[in-house]
Amino acid sequence: MTTLDHPLSASGATAQHRRGLLLVAGAAIVWSAGGLLARMIETDPWTKLFWRSLFAFFFLLAYAWYRNRGRLVATFRELGWPGVVLGLCFATASTAFIVGLSYTTVANIMFVQAGAPFIAGLLGWLIMRERVRLRSWIASGAALAGIGVISRGSLEAGNVVGDLLAITCALGFAGAIVTTRRHKHLRMAPATCLATLFTALFALPFAHLAAPDTSDFFYLVLFGVGQMGIGLILFTGGVRLVPAAEAGLMSILEAILSPLWVWLALSETPSEDTLIGGAIVLGAIVVHTLIDWRAERTVVPTPD
Repeated sequence: MTTLDHPLSASGATAQHRRGLLLVAGAAIVWSAGGLLARMIETDPWTKLFWRSLFAFFFLLAYAWYRNRGRLVATFRELGWPGVVLGLCFATASTAFIVGLSYTTVANIMFVQAGAPFIAGLLGWLIMRERVRLRSWIASGAALAGIGVISRGSLEAGNVVGDLLAITCALGFAGAIVTTRRHKHLRMAPATCLATLFTALFALPFAHLAAPDTSDFFYLVLFGVGQMGIGLILFTGGVRLVPAAEAGLMSILEAILSPLWVWLALSETPSEDTLIGGAIVLGAIVVHTLIDWRAERTVVPTPD
């Protein structure tokens, strides 16, 4: 190996890491529209979940066909049990989130879901022996504190059912992070397609199958294709390139941006707690990312 091999390898790893962070951040931004869209759709939660997942399924099925050059059946067979596990994790998280909004507040759901980086980091360490850096734990703790500030005014409004669904959402999300990292060979397009199919099947027994009205139909298409479908593509593409705890940390952006979109679209002014908590979480993410990038730039390759 020549001395030129070292900087090339380091540069490639750095570029992949940054690309992974950007993709996960992009997914969080897309997913952050979920709260706004859910409020704008008037149908019941199970019907909303069914149509959202169905539209996402057909979108991702077309994407999988395009990505795999028509080898769709063979590609799904190659997923094996890891693809089924990933699909079930995403389906569980998605179902728990949408249904949970009927029992508790968005802030309460987001607060509990903020524990996903801790769960993902622990699972990543146990299953993959993936080292979690101290600064990632510190930043995750700061982010959780920020979500706590946002949610402290609404936690009392939650009940046992809502809290259990929020915990289920966090567990599903963490499981998806670790499964994607553990099985990097998986083709993400068919895996995410499978996830939306599972979600639609979960909702089918409880949903009203009559076609939604015109306004709901438009928002449901946007909910499924844009917020869910594109979000899954971005997230699963990026989470393979960064450690589980960092991917979970970056995804907390979703919890911060959700009230911002509601404020812009519906003129609902965020509370002081929301603004303070959002500043804490965003500050934790920015500081963590800047320290990471600085550490990567200061790595000096040694010659053979």
